[in-house]
Amino acid sequence: MGIGKKAAHKAEAVKGGAKKTIGRATGNRSLEAEGRADQVKGDAKQAGAKAKDALKH
Repeated sequence: MGIGKKAAHKAEAVKGGAKKTIGRATGNRSLEAEGRADQVKGDAKQAGAKAKDALKH
């Protein structure tokens, strides 16, 4: 997997964490939930990329 895609997956997880934190701090439950979903999605993509890389080697 290319470095660009790996960086994009990491950025998605980080963005989700930031949304989640901001949502929690402001009491915005929908923003918090959206951030949590983005974070989980980014983490899942990272795990998939790691598994795919492991199978290549």
